[in-house]
Amino acid sequence: MNKRAELIDTALELFYQSGIHAVGINEVLAQSGIAKKTLYKYFPSKDDLILSCVIERDQRFTRWLLSRCQKSDSVNAFIEDVFNALDDWFNNKATELGRFGGCFFINTAAEYSDDKCQIYLQCQQHKNNIKRIFSDQLSAHILNENRAELMLDTLLLLKEGAINSAFVMGDMQAAIKAKNIALNLLYR
Repeated sequence: MNKRAELIDTALELFYQSGIHAVGINEVLAQSGIAKKTLYKYFPSKDDLILSCVIERDQRFTRWLLSRCQKSDSVNAFIEDVFNALDDWFNNKATELGRFGGCFFINTAAEYSDDKCQIYLQCQQHKNNIKRIFSDQLSAHILNENRAELMLDTLLLLKEGAINSAFVMGDMQAAIKAKNIALNLLYR
């Protein structure tokens, strides 16, 4: 692995587990064993490193989610696949995402709440990327556009609520509960 990728991996893990403002550059350097000069060669500022971490986490999460739900052949299967994937993540069975620590993008956006800040905008872009995945899956299986839009909003809100319930409330069954709600609503 190259030094740039090592720095991103180390920083991402530290930021995700401890919070961005709680982790200093010296901690990233100590954990990675990489010299400060090398860090600044790739990342002129901490914000540049943070932005790269947000982009990397988006790519990892999106790849993981697509691998878990891309082959869904019905709305039911999509709902099952998404929320079973979330359940695995919450219960630390999604090793490619690391130990569950809530939503990195919500946590980061809370620390960088200026809606013109590039870091905040990249967190917002992640949410739009996930929305697009959900929308593509639903529109492939629901012909009624209004119904597809309603189901999209419902699933996205259930997903976000499940993540927050698992992290803040420690409800490790939140994804299963959200799945059951979504499946129940589908048949109303």
